[in-house]
Amino acid sequence: MLARLREAVCEANLELAARGLVTYTWGNVSGIDRDSGTVAIKPSGVDYDALTAADIVLLDLLSGKVIWGDLRPSSDTPTHLALYRAFAGVGGVAHTHSPSATAFAQAGLPLPCLGTTHADHFHGDVPVTRMLTAEEVGGAYEANTGGVIVETFSGRDPLGVPAVLVAGHGPFTWGETAAAAVKNSVVLEAVAEMGLGTLQLRSSQRSIPQYLMERHYRRKHGPGAYYGQR
Repeated sequence: MLARLREAVCEANLELAARGLVTYTWGNVSGIDRDSGTVAIKPSGVDYDALTAADIVLLDLLSGKVIWGDLRPSSDTPTHLALYRAFAGVGGVAHTHSPSATAFAQAGLPLPCLGTTHADHFHGDVPVTRMLTAEEVGGAYEANTGGVIVETFSGRDPLGVPAVLVAGHGPFTWGETAAAAVKNSVVLEAVAEMGLGTLQLRSSQRSIPQYLMERHYRRKHGPGAYYGQR
């Protein structure tokens, strides 16, 4: 089981690179086996061209301690762990510095639902976190990054909008699997690029009406979904 988890996480990381969402080693994907409480994550600073399943590090969800592997896990590991602990339905987490989504994060702005392409995938605007305080950055920075993401989703459905923009930093996405988290990163970057183009054409543009957003989201999600083949 854990060997398959390492393979799946390795494949998800390679997909992130293949999709052009990472520059050098600026990104990481993890996955979790909920039954054993084991998290698998990319090792820190390892080039994607050299990455294999044998490099993927395994950690204990509760303690955060490495239980398998000789390499140091991603420096963003505490953020991933915070999301797994807070969001029960999440099975994979991805982090990138993809340009368009990161532009919104650096501006400290949420990504509004400007059209039906966005609404097909995300149930409303993709939120932006508050800026971390000096104390949070000077302390357990990566864990506090996870904490501010969890704080941002208070009262929100993390599976309805499986993405966030960390202010001044960049996007994190998640999903039921590591592969799903990567797919959400790909879609997030696509709709962020569309959003930037839309706002360049009309800076006053606002989100589409709620009824249109709901119709497009519900076509693909939930018990009444009718998009695609059963």
